[in-house]
Amino acid sequence: MIRTGQFFRYGCSGIVLEIIGALAGDPCSAGDRAAAEAVTNYKVPVYPVQKSANNRYLIDQNNMPFMIVGDSPHSLIGRMSKSDAQFYMANRQRYGINTLWVELLCNNKTACNEDGTTFDGIAPFTTPGDISTPNPAYFHRVDDMLQLAAAHGIMLLLDALETTGWLATFKANGPEKAAAFGRFLGDRYKDVPNFVWMYGNDFQTWADAIDDAAVLAVARGIKDADPHHIHTTELNYLSSGSLDDGRWDHIVDLDGAYSYYDTPGVIQFSYMKNLFAPRRWYELVPDQAHAVVTDGYGKPASLGTGSITTDTYLTAARTSDGALVIAYMPTIRMISVDMSTLSAGVKARWYDPTIGKFIDVSGSPFPNTGTRVFKPPSKNHDGDGDWVLVLEAE
Repeated sequence: MIRTGQFFRYGCSGIVLEIIGALAGDPCSAGDRAAAEAVTNYKVPVYPVQKSANNRYLIDQNNMPFMIVGDSPHSLIGRMSKSDAQFYMANRQRYGINTLWVELLCNNKTACNEDGTTFDGIAPFTTPGDISTPNPAYFHRVDDMLQLAAAHGIMLLLDALETTGWLATFKANGPEKAAAFGRFLGDRYKDVPNFVWMYGNDFQTWADAIDDAAVLAVARGIKDADPHHIHTTELNYLSSGSLDDGRWDHIVDLDGAYSYYDTPGVIQFSYMKNLFAPRRWYELVPDQAHAVVTDGYGKPASLGTGSITTDTYLTAARTSDGALVIAYMPTIRMISVDMSTLSAGVKARWYDPTIGKFIDVSGSPFPNTGTRVFKPPSKNHDGDGDWVLVLEAE
């Protein structure tokens, strides 16, 4: 089965490729304005996204690499008016956010009304609890939100079956109705370009064959009517991968990894994007064999244990042509780098992830020979020890 290997991380406060954040505070503060103005070279993608030829990342219709930078307004369809959504999406667009995780059906498990109605009383089904009776008014609201997102260059991760709040309803309706609902969705949205199908949301019971079958029935129904859009899943917290459940192997195109940790805010989205977007992030290959950072990388926490707040493991990646190395270190220490893994003389800089600023490494540029020791200059702007080492062949 061919699928993209792009990695992205989910969390209750956001979804991302590599980084995720909570909602900002005051979107009009001076700090926010400065961060928004720092988003550079943003070109609106031509949707729909698709898999790259090497299946490692996503591209748009112009074959431009698509880096997921996202937020998670789960309750957008149920809680926001069109004017509120317009304001919110315009704000997020200012920070270079291009993806929003949104629940197609939302109830009190994801901050909407308990009965699944929107804030202004529109029910998703004309007969409560009967998924064979989709309400045209409700799905017109979904249409509106997709169109607003498109107007701001934003793609939705559209969760067709949010399992925390809606699984019991779909199980009670049975697999035939679930599949028919999927076909309804697939037929209605097959020609809408700016979204990816998603399933789950803390789907803790996917190992139960009956629970899993209810969600799979919807996915198969969608795929029958809409064979072109990409599909992904979010299974259980605190960590999981989309393909932990082998029954989804023929459905999932975008293999996501889930981990849970809140980050400070939307401003940091721009810092992350400004680091990666101008560089060939889509060609970075993890330095799993420690051929680049040969010493000082530490030991990773055991899978499924520990916390991202206490993990000290350095992660590094390099483009195959040796033009770029990026290494994130969560704590200050000396590390050794094999400079011969770069293709030419090396410009070396530290990137402070708390303010999005570069600091040149003293003595740079360096020859691409031998081994060189690097150590961050001090604590970062926020008084923490994490830095990003960026090595670029000149």
